[in-house]
Amino acid sequence: MTNFFHIARNTFRECLREPIFFLLLLSAIFMIGFFPSMALFVFREQIKLVMDSSMATTMVFGLATAVLCASHTVSREMRNGTVLLLLSKPVHRWSFILAKICGIIGALTVFVFICDTATLISLRVAKDQFQLDFTALYIYYGMIFLSAFIGAARNYLYRTSFASAACLSLCVLLPLLAIYVYVQPPTDESLPPFSLLWPALLLLFFAIWGMGAITVTLSTRLDMVPNLVICMLIFMGGLVSNYFLGKASETSFLGAALYAALPNWQLFWLADALANNLTIPVTYVLWAALYIVLYIGFCSVWAVIFFQNREVAQDLK
Repeated sequence: MTNFFHIARNTFRECLREPIFFLLLLSAIFMIGFFPSMALFVFREQIKLVMDSSMATTMVFGLATAVLCASHTVSREMRNGTVLLLLSKPVHRWSFILAKICGIIGALTVFVFICDTATLISLRVAKDQFQLDFTALYIYYGMIFLSAFIGAARNYLYRTSFASAACLSLCVLLPLLAIYVYVQPPTDESLPPFSLLWPALLLLFFAIWGMGAITVTLSTRLDMVPNLVICMLIFMGGLVSNYFLGKASETSFLGAALYAALPNWQLFWLADALANNLTIPVTYVLWAALYIVLYIGFCSVWAVIFFQNREVAQDLK
């Protein structure tokens, strides 16, 4: 259990230290902060525009981040021989790959948490069709630059990783700004209250966790590019699985098997419900949590099977 914890913790830290992790996170939150400025091109639909765009950005960038984290911490370690060093100690193969899944899911949790917080701020910035909250917007981008400055300062003074220090700074600064803007009384009744927002934002965690489990499973056999291509196909297939496989699953075994194997991302996409100010039941969130736990378990079993007979030393020849 101790080895499992250390491998998961080191995987989590290694993911946050990757410059590409911070670059993708920075790109995502910059885009999320830009969406309110597009409210002039819609008619009283600014909340729907910001919510749809922010959720889509979080899922797409989360998928790319999951693939890159898995490729850097699993595929790369098999290429450079780090896995051989770990497996020469009392570390089981199943423990190693499951710890990798936990560590990557932890890093993706930080990614989604920051993106969800940025989404809350952007929704409050787009509070009115013709009047943006520029004060909150300027502070938002100021927080991003401040986090980068903190990361650079810690890297210079303490030789810590710039990317991880900047990410952890964002985890503190953006929630403080979100709390500040949400304690202010709303000026537009169309803005959904936080009680309606949190279930939809929580469901994004489940979706990205599922993506992380899939990418780790594929990274035991594939490099980054084929892993990314297959994950994109799985992502796109899961978005339309209801339309193409929903009825087929009721009439054929093959359709039911494909419908069960493809993750149904539509379960975690409830932007339309928020746009209509519909309450998302807590029971729905619990069923979605059960679904993603079972799916992560399914992927973990296959990851252990794929890695159990993997020749990790063949790339060193």
